[in-house]
Amino acid sequence: MKIIVSGGGTGGHIYPAVTIIRTIQEKHPDARFLYVGTQKGLEADIIPKENLPFATVDIQGFERHLTPANILRAGKALVGVAKAARIVRSFRPDVVVGTGGYVCGPVLMAASLMRIPTLIQEQNVVPGITNKILSGFVSRIAAGTEEAKRHFPADKVVFTGNPIRSEVMTARREDGARSYGFDPSKKTVLISGGSRGARSINRAMIDVLVQAADHPEVQYLHVTGSLEYDDVMNRLKQAGLDLEQTPHIKVRPYLYDMPQAMAMTDLAVFRAGATGLAELTARGIPAILIPYPYAAENHQEHNARALEQAGAARMILNRELTSARLCAVLTELLSEDDKLVAMAKASREMGRPQAAGDIADLVLALAGRK
Repeated sequence: MKIIVSGGGTGGHIYPAVTIIRTIQEKHPDARFLYVGTQKGLEADIIPKENLPFATVDIQGFERHLTPANILRAGKALVGVAKAARIVRSFRPDVVVGTGGYVCGPVLMAASLMRIPTLIQEQNVVPGITNKILSGFVSRIAAGTEEAKRHFPADKVVFTGNPIRSEVMTARREDGARSYGFDPSKKTVLISGGSRGARSINRAMIDVLVQAADHPEVQYLHVTGSLEYDDVMNRLKQAGLDLEQTPHIKVRPYLYDMPQAMAMTDLAVFRAGATGLAELTARGIPAILIPYPYAAENHQEHNARALEQAGAARMILNRELTSARLCAVLTELLSEDDKLVAMAKASREMGRPQAAGDIADLVLALAGRK
């Protein structure tokens, strides 16, 4: 059985794709894969490290108005579509899977026109333009949220949830706390703006951490992102915070084992990317969400609002984020156990830890090999 998987641009498209691939491999060790992405996206770095065969298509998204850059991109798109068709024709897959990003467009379109079964996995509450277009051509759509279903043809879409790494569910609180020198019996807050960090969250956290220094009953793990780390450390120093004297506060540029950190977390401060939210809800972690305001179709705000309406999270819009606002919400939730317990229950009810297996079964069914 041969499967093409395509997804590019951001980790939110790439890591779900890798999770789906690994889950299919567990069910069918003989399956062969080809990952199709772009040379400039994160996938060009991530996929070869995963030891997966990798092919590239040169394509970019279009701006929303006519520009000289769009004319050049249109020319590249035509060449990209032709190359995508050659890749599909040469590999002869039994099924093609797309997890988002512009590169999925030509790959899945070519497969559809060749009558090859196709599936797209939509992570967000509001789908991007590529998946909206592809929904008219593909065989099946695996929706990451119930809310997303209304954007797709009812006879094609299935609510599966978003795929998460198996380590998310197997990581243990005690192990996570031990790895950071924390006390597993104390409440722990995890702050992360994603792999590249979020400047607005990092700046708001400076005063929060300064105030937290006098309250060792709550532990903080703040992940700044590699590019933001030095700036955050300098600002904390200028604010008079000596991290060597506050072992209950840790600041890191990046986490190589996020599942272990999540295992010890009682409250998270996050952006609202679909993959991060899938992992939080799978573990039932309450959250304060600050959506990235420039995400396509404003999908992060829609993602965050869905969790807030379910009672699993509080949302603070990026333009409304201040240290005082963030500190007030943190103080409220950390001091009222009933609220935190209710949010955790609501979060867990939204979680779909089995999503990767369900999506893998859909893919295998399309390939006729379930």
